[in-house]
Amino acid sequence: MIYAARMAKNREQPRKPKKSKPRRADEATLMKAALAYLERYGTSRDNLRRVLMQRLERAARAYGTDRQAGTEIIESILDRCEAAGVLDDERYARRSAETYLASGESLRAIRSRLARKGVALGLIEDAVNALRSATPQPDVAAAIRLARRRRLGPYRPPANREKYRDKDLGVLARAGFSFGLARKIVEAEDEETL
Repeated sequence: MIYAARMAKNREQPRKPKKSKPRRADEATLMKAALAYLERYGTSRDNLRRVLMQRLERAARAYGTDRQAGTEIIESILDRCEAAGVLDDERYARRSAETYLASGESLRAIRSRLARKGVALGLIEDAVNALRSATPQPDVAAAIRLARRRRLGPYRPPANREKYRDKDLGVLARAGFSFGLARKIVEAEDEETL
């Protein structure tokens, strides 16, 4: 009977998930976290610093760790990762810019994303210039890729094209393409006229 009463009580009160305590923020733990992050993601120095600082902040709240000492440890870890070649902002900027362009993002959107990741403006411009030299009209190519992927303009069934014209223009505009280019894509009869 007692067991049944406990079970009924447990069903009435939802269980709260246990919050695990963060790991201590010593040099070995932070280095291990940095390498694990770099194994999984390409990133910039500034973004990796942000990730490690979040870990340090959680540990400082839980254990009272010295934030200043942790910041110095993080900077030395970043320097060692750069020296080893596993952290390279230039390589990250170029690869990310190529990936974003291939997925249909405008040059304006690419610049914005890289800036949010903490890449220096000079490296962003170098990456964008590399895209321009590799692809004759990168924005046009990206807009066509986006239109094909989202089935906009000439990739939409002919019966619905006029009905969704403004929506298609909005999608391309929010992606960072100019109004003239968006209109050219949306009003094209088929892919060959692009």
